Amino acid sequence: MPKSAPIKPRAPNIQTLSVGGRPLRVAVWTAAPAAGKSPARPLLFFNGIGANIELMAPLADWLPDRDLITFDMPGVGGSPSPRFPYRPWTMALRAARLLDKLGYDGQVDVMGVSWGGGMAQQFAFQNPRRVGKLILAATAAGVFMVPGDPKVLSKMASPRRYIDPNYMRANFQTLYGDAMGTSDHVSRLQPPTQRGYLYQLGAMVGWTSVPFLPFIKQKTLVLMGADDKIVPVVNGRLLASLIPNARLEIVAGGHLFLVARPEASIPLVNAFLAEPDAAGDQLKKAA
Repeated sequence: MPKSAPIKPRAPNIQTLSVGGRPLRVAVWTAAPAAGKSPARPLLFFNGIGANIELMAPLADWLPDRDLITFDMPGVGGSPSPRFPYRPWTMALRAARLLDKLGYDGQVDVMGVSWGGGMAQQFAFQNPRRVGKLILAATAAGVFMVPGDPKVLSKMASPRRYIDPNYMRANFQTLYGDAMGTSDHVSRLQPPTQRGYLYQLGAMVGWTSVPFLPFIKQKTLVLMGADDKIVPVVNGRLLASLIPNARLEIVAGGHLFLVARPEASIPLVNAFLAEPDAAGDQLKKAA
């Protein structure tokens, strides 16, 4: 079996926890390393806008040697709708409290895709000594983002892409630039609440990571899809140029390359996570 091939699917432990006074549906996949090997550092994952836990579940099977932790944002999947709007820094704070509650008191690697890539940047900035490595996939630096195809973005803004499966099937390739895995992706969708979707959109209004990206010292892998019509590759170039220890990898596929074409991207993720994290060691020495 190739090193990065998926193993037998792991079942997550899913529960609803109160974190900072807000109930969140949380999933943890427990590490299943090869015989004689210890689990690798846990991975905290931030999902894309409106995306529930089940959408990224297949990624856990490609990362068997580490615990994988993620949660549904308020109003998404199984997390109740938020009562009040929130900002990236407040959710990054709750994510840190969630790790505490789950007993992860050491370093974790952090990965975010699309909207969740912004959250991953925010989390790394707020918790520098808690983050080992950082992986940013199909994402941008907030308001300084170079926008994608206007026709695609107009469809992207419609909540019908989550609520109406037929709309998703009809527009999947236009939205995500990849016909692969269409039916499988749609079958795992759980529509967010209207308030949850709008609050998630609003959370990033006016937000940018540009001022603090030079202060993120962790080794960072920026992954971008060559055919991404939502977040063009140039956004990844900007991130990689501003983060001191970052490198950019461009892979085949559109915006959802991580789930549509994992065989092209997850081997890069695994290889990156296996590298020595000298930047993280420097942070620990400075603590």
